[in-house]
Amino acid sequence: MQTELTQISCTAFVGGKSITKGTLQHVVAFVKDSLDDKEFAQLLIFNDLTGKPIDIDFRGKTAEVLQRLSNHADHASAEESKQPTRRVGRPKLGVVSGEVTLLPRHWDWLKSQPGGASVTLRKLVDEARRTGKNESKARAAQEASYHFMTAMAGDFPQHEEALRALYAGNQDRFYQLIDDWAPDIRDHIKTLAENAFIKEET
Repeated sequence: MQTELTQISCTAFVGGKSITKGTLQHVVAFVKDSLDDKEFAQLLIFNDLTGKPIDIDFRGKTAEVLQRLSNHADHASAEESKQPTRRVGRPKLGVVSGEVTLLPRHWDWLKSQPGGASVTLRKLVDEARRTGKNESKARAAQEASYHFMTAMAGDFPQHEEALRALYAGNQDRFYQLIDDWAPDIRDHIKTLAENAFIKEET
């Protein structure tokens, strides 16, 4: 059974060149079978979701490396499954009971709403999730871009200015500043930053 860890999307770089991308399982197998010792010294594998580098133990043969990855993921999954699950509320309906602390005036207002406090709170949470979705996507894209840029482009010209443009939401300025960077690095940054400049729905 393939595990979640081995199936995360990632991209491998040797120096400033992107050499492969795909699932972690695919990337690890590819680089293990393709690179020589000199290239391995320059290898970095990045999580495409977070922009952070992934540490891999490449000792041994390809099958051994993949087995260690699978074992690590299975161990993490087993530890997660040991966590106690709460069964309060109405689990068959997907309802979980929790505790909310509010001032009396908040409770008075909630109780006066159609459907009562629980229905009103659920509506408020759903609305906040809907309206904040783009903001969350933009923040995640900014963070992923930041992590990758710090690792791969920290000594590139106008790196700091590009980061400021990224967090300021200045898309045109950001793309202008990174335009002359190494093509594979620049293009990967653009992919990571794709959602960094989306605007909140009105």
